[in-house]
Amino acid sequence: MMPRRPESALLEILAENIRSFRAERGLSQEALADLCSLHRTYIGSVERRERNVTIASLAVLAGALGVSVPELLTPREHDKKKAP
Repeated sequence: MMPRRPESALLEILAENIRSFRAERGLSQEALADLCSLHRTYIGSVERRERNVTIASLAVLAGALGVSVPELLTPREHDKKKAP
């Protein structure tokens, strides 16, 4: 049996949202990591879609960014592709 992997689209949404919320708040990866008591390389690997994030880490990231967990996992309006 193959280990389950998160859907790539969901990882992309999470990565884009973390990067976007972090930038809006003027936070570097290191600053966000400090707020979350995580390592900077952890934040980078999430933003590069290399890491399967636990629910506990999602909650910590959401809290540090001042958003809800569902907001981290939902495409943002400005990120949605517009049909030609």
